[in-house]
Amino acid sequence: MMALTCLMPEPVDDHDQAVRPNARSMLSVPERMVGAAENCPAHAVAPVIESGEAACAPSVPAGRLPERNCNSGTDCNNHVSVDRPRNASPMFHDKRILIVIGGGIAAYKTLELIRLIRQAGNEVTPVLTEAGERFVTPLSVAALAGNSVNSDLFDPAQEAAMGHIALSRSADLVVVAPATADLLARMANGIADDLASTLLLATDTPVLAAPAMNVRMWQHAATRRNVETLTGDGIAVVGPETGDMACGEHGPGRMAEPETILNAIDRMLAPKKPLPVKVIITSGPTREAIDPVRFISNRSSGRQGTEIARAFADRGAEVAFITGPADHEPKVGARVIRVESAEDMLNAVTGELPADVGVFAAAVADWRVAEASSSKIKKTPDKRGLKLDLVENPDILASVSGMENRPGLVVGFAAETDSLESNALAKLDRKGCDWIVANDVSESKGTFGGEENEVRIVTAEGIERWPRMPKSAVAARLVEKICNHLAR
Repeated sequence: MMALTCLMPEPVDDHDQAVRPNARSMLSVPERMVGAAENCPAHAVAPVIESGEAACAPSVPAGRLPERNCNSGTDCNNHVSVDRPRNASPMFHDKRILIVIGGGIAAYKTLELIRLIRQAGNEVTPVLTEAGERFVTPLSVAALAGNSVNSDLFDPAQEAAMGHIALSRSADLVVVAPATADLLARMANGIADDLASTLLLATDTPVLAAPAMNVRMWQHAATRRNVETLTGDGIAVVGPETGDMACGEHGPGRMAEPETILNAIDRMLAPKKPLPVKVIITSGPTREAIDPVRFISNRSSGRQGTEIARAFADRGAEVAFITGPADHEPKVGARVIRVESAEDMLNAVTGELPADVGVFAAAVADWRVAEASSSKIKKTPDKRGLKLDLVENPDILASVSGMENRPGLVVGFAAETDSLESNALAKLDRKGCDWIVANDVSESKGTFGGEENEVRIVTAEGIERWPRMPKSAVAARLVEKICNHLAR
């Protein structure tokens, strides 16, 4: 028993809005339908990135694309993750990809993305925003795509047949790259004031966005709200990556590399087979009552556990999602079991066994009051404070790991503020689980309640260090890793 004394009392990649001064009327936008370069066969075109222009070059044989970040695969947001061998070739082919090019310096990467998509045997239809034309020319885009560039919402020939509707629904996938802060804001708020934003609002096709902007713009609360709205609406997001900006700043905001986006496209277009497994996921904080008004808890928002549940549900797994009082819950696909205390959570977990996989992402309170008061505790007249007797809560991870009917794979989480890897290794050994997902929850990291995470995957074989990425990307990548483990 423990006594606790409580004393009372990428270079600024967003210029779409800037190059449309005074909210210029759509009617003043000139028609721009540019044909592919006649003297430069599409199959032999490659961008000369150093000069920013397109040039004829021998076509590169379909090669294997380099994997990014770490050996377990590439990351992208909203369940788009690929765990594939190094330099694996894309599997998708004979697909129609509609690419919307926004107004950012990262647009030069989109030229290479177009080349890679076509090289894999797919058709590309490009849409170039007015701001996008400030960074790449319609001629270069058309030459690489082998198709005319679309940019005018009021083109008479196209709109006679409702061209923006046809464009939005004839593709297998819509890719927005770069997705500037302005484009993301218009997408999130249903604004349709040019061809790109109109077709994005009209489409019933899956959409993948590759954000690119200055680090401060990416971290701004408005952008974070817009991205959360879009992912909640089912828009997939890949990146952004962290690195140096042309403006001299360093941080997240660089558009994902073309190979990373290509892998995300591959993942989205891959045939989805139901995952024939049952998964138990715990999430969020627990609350340990002191009295009917007060409780002991922690800062966990439940976002990471929610994203893991959503990623498994998207794979067709049977998901038992056991959550404490959290801010985030899966919208669909998971059977939600709400609990309050650590003891409630343990009872719910054991009631769901047997299962194939257990992912214990909940931030369970270590202590509870030995005897919670049935009425509100009042301040004492002498104001000398309050003494609480605390007892340890049940250790859910260790308990389940030691059961005879334990899941085949038990994954625990370690929230640490110092000595992350050594503490995670010790926890792996002490708890008896198979993997530990370790994350730094120091206040400076913003992990609790934040949208991003940087984790270590600790197993008996070693430690994988994953870069900082959105929690949805961490979830997608973790689920991919678990699926590969189960397939062995």
